[in-house]
Parts: sequence; structure tokens; C-alpha cells
Amino acid sequence: MTTRYWIVGGEYADPDFRSLIPGTEKMVGPFDDARKARNEWIRLTYCPASSAMKRYSIATEAVH
Repeated sequence: MTTRYWIVGGEYADPDFRSLIPGTEKMVGPFDDARKARNEWIRLTYCPASSAMKRYSIATEAVH
């Protein structure tokens, strides 16, 4: 079994991060390497043009 990694998230409507603003959703991947996924997560999260209302997570997928 192998693992794939995805970056998911977007811009949220409020600072409680309860609902995404429609049209800002983003899913990037898949990545076969956790390090590459983390590097992309860092790029999206800490981008100088990034809003404080954006949040991304790394999701894993088990592939049989």
C-alpha cells in the first residue's frame, strides 16, 4: 500500500475558519512524497500575498 498527499483549503469567511468562501477552494496534488507536500503547504500558507483568512491542510490517501 502506498500513500498520496493532497493540500486542501482556501479562503474562509470568518476567523473561526468554519466556512470557505465559494470559489476559493483549492486542492493541490497528489504528491507521492510527504516532504514535497509539506513544501507546497508551506508555499501556500506563508506566501507573502497570502491572506490571514486562508488555511490549508495536508490530507493523506491510502492507495491500494
